[in-house]
Amino acid sequence: MNAPAASTSTWNIDPAHSAAEFKVKHMMISNVKGSFSGLSGVLTEHTLDSTLSSVEAAVPVATISTGDAQRDGHLKSADFFDAEKFPTLNFKSTKVVKKGDAEYEVAGDLTIHGVDQAR
Repeated sequence: MNAPAASTSTWNIDPAHSAAEFKVKHMMISNVKGSFSGLSGVLTEHTLDSTLSSVEAAVPVATISTGDAQRDGHLKSADFFDAEKFPTLNFKSTKVVKKGDAEYEVAGDLTIHGVDQAR
């Protein structure tokens, strides 16, 4: 009996229909929600072994939106993301686990300011 042939499927992230969203505590009282648009990247699914699947994505810092133009400008400045010097946030998966039919748990490294933040 032959083992089933492994296959991979690769998808490009559609920036028109994708966003990276976040929520952070503000002064321990409320939450600030925001998003980045223009997300791009590639998803690769290995059909027989999800641990061989991967995700890579990039987000342009200049697209940050929190609903407050003054705050957005400050977040783009050298005080925070420094969008001029570091124009993208980058994510590269280190682990992919299939949780259900169409559900995966993904862990990886997020690069901000050129420094990897392991997640």
